Amino acid sequence: MTSAFQSPLEDKLPIISMKPLQTSDADSRQLLADSLRDTCLNTGFFYISDHGISDELIGEVFAASRRFFSLPETDKMKVDKALSAANRGYESLRGQTLEPGSPPDLKEGFYIGEDIAEDDPRLSQGHFNQGMSQWPEGQPEFREVMTRYYQLMTALSTRIMNALALSLGLKEDYFADFCHEAQATLRLLHYPPQPRKPAPGEKGCGAHTDFGGITILLLDDNPGLQVWDRSAECWLDVDPIPGTFVVNLGDMIARWTTDRYHSTVHRVVNISGKERYSVPFFFTGAPSHEVRCLPCCLEEGESPKYPPTTVEAHIREMYRRTYA
Repeated sequence: MTSAFQSPLEDKLPIISMKPLQTSDADSRQLLADSLRDTCLNTGFFYISDHGISDELIGEVFAASRRFFSLPETDKMKVDKALSAANRGYESLRGQTLEPGSPPDLKEGFYIGEDIAEDDPRLSQGHFNQGMSQWPEGQPEFREVMTRYYQLMTALSTRIMNALALSLGLKEDYFADFCHEAQATLRLLHYPPQPRKPAPGEKGCGAHTDFGGITILLLDDNPGLQVWDRSAECWLDVDPIPGTFVVNLGDMIARWTTDRYHSTVHRVVNISGKERYSVPFFFTGAPSHEVRCLPCCLEEGESPKYPPTTVEAHIREMYRRTYA
């Protein structure tokens, strides 16, 4: 990949309103599906508006995130992710390397998932990344805000999966089983400013594709997200737009569609000179759900590009690669 840049991205990433999914207007829903199909065939990245998440709650999420990351390192390490069997909690600066061959990512994070108690039948199935989250001491509002946000983002993810089904010419509820009791990860991220003299290849978040189904990304006011444009062979800046989320497709959607729909490489380079915060919500799906090529994505006589797998098997392999 070259290091050329092209900006802005208005002609590449549309802003797609979610309003039609709240109506019975077939024409409006089809227009949404058509717009979604076009961008999924192109970049697999798009903005959404009219998503139903209030500005007030978004402000509370960012405020709680900033308070946590401003704690002394010793306090943050009390909820170290290594203490959790479900991979929940704090991940220290440079704790992950998403781009092979590059220095560790210049970011710190905090992982949150659905709290599943020991007496919940789902826990007895032994699925990866299931259990209870860790919560920082002395910040009761942190858990309340993040739990509320997590629940709303789960519902929003289901609506987006419904829209993706329509875009593929499928029934709107085609992915219902994938969405039922789906796993998801809410991840708070803090990026310090890029050093004036970074190590070769050092950046906030190395070039990668996302593991799961879809990612809904909340951005603060600072730029930094970049998406690889295959046709132009350059990095494109995806700047924050007030009132929107950035959504991108993960590797499982690419598998389902034999790469008709793209899981696109992206990265973060925080050259804003400021502390940067973002909040991705990774919607992974039901652990036992089978991911097999959709018949609508195969031409006559064409074979699937990927063998069938399950959500859990795929995610386990992706974790193994990035935390090896």
